[in-house]
Amino acid sequence: MTVLLSCLLFLNLSCFVLFALDKRKAQRGQRRIPEKTLHLATLPGAAPGAWAAIFLLHHKNRKAAFWSVTLVLTLLQGAVLYFAWPYLQASV
Repeated sequence: MTVLLSCLLFLNLSCFVLFALDKRKAQRGQRRIPEKTLHLATLPGAAPGAWAAIFLLHHKNRKAAFWSVTLVLTLLQGAVLYFAWPYLQASV
């Protein structure tokens, strides 16, 4: 369980840093990180890191299409957690 939480923490921090890097590139007028890459970084359980970046850095906060994909990924991760929770509890 500790390994899983450590991996999730690492993934969320990595996702947040990737969003922050894209925000910096946007402010400097440099070539941006594709939205597909940001979504792929969000996919493996890093939705909290993505939402933290969206709200704290005000990055991609006006793009409804980006929000909708991030919301779907968040709901997907919530469903996985809901169905996996009994098995995670049994392994502790």
